[in-house]
Amino acid sequence: MPADPRAVLTRPAPAPDATVAYGEHPEQVADLRRPAGDGPARPLVVVVHGGFWRAEYDRSHTGPMAAALAALGHPVAQVEYRRTGQPDGGWPHTLTDVLAGVAALPGLAAAAMPGRVAGVPPILVGHSAGGHLALYVAAHAPGTVGGVLALAPVADLAEAYRLDLDAGAVAALLGGGPADVPDRYAAADPSALVPIRVRTVVIHGGQDRQVPVRMSRSWAAAARAAGSPTTLVELPECEHFGLIAPGSAAWPRVVDALRSLHDDLQGIDAESPTR
Repeated sequence: MPADPRAVLTRPAPAPDATVAYGEHPEQVADLRRPAGDGPARPLVVVVHGGFWRAEYDRSHTGPMAAALAALGHPVAQVEYRRTGQPDGGWPHTLTDVLAGVAALPGLAAAAMPGRVAGVPPILVGHSAGGHLALYVAAHAPGTVGGVLALAPVADLAEAYRLDLDAGAVAALLGGGPADVPDRYAAADPSALVPIRVRTVVIHGGQDRQVPVRMSRSWAAAARAAGSPTTLVELPECEHFGLIAPGSAAWPRVVDALRSLHDDLQGIDAESPTR
């Protein structure tokens, strides 16, 4: 019997090396993982977890992915944020938490892992709703982001609302539909935020039943038409969860995409002190 792809959500992972706070709220924290070996400083990789922005999904399910990336030599931070179903979750705090975390984490990680975090903006790796949040940060604070790897992102909130993805997840995040809170959609929806000037790689599986691949197709096409440096990689046999599962058939493509974003950052302020 084929393995349940959702098993990655409960797969155990090694404990992080440290947990740091980027704000005063208990959810404004991030788990840090030190890169394996004694290699040179590299850009921080900030993993933004998915779960349709809901409280029942936290950063723990990205532990296997984060540990695998650290084993490849990347310093990694798994950022947490307030989520719907929690006090103060949803609009605007879910979004502003990730903005604040991305801005603060390179300095916090550099202090916790001396000599291992390069003094360049981090690469954001976001899955599903985390992909949406990564695109949101890149659009609103491009100077804090060195690259985005968006894995099956919810890249069109208005369409996700119309499709009723995860039984009202977008309405829970923003407080209603596009007709109810149009200003919130204008501020938060990646489809309304192109062009995004940060180099972005989107990977999406053709068998994805949680977030339709056509959402990434339409967003990437609009982003490229607007001049965004965007690449779309479609994996016809991949579903939603294989993108965050080390050892899956899709995982080498994820690693390759991250390597390409890392290589783009090589040489950018390479001699500056770590932050």
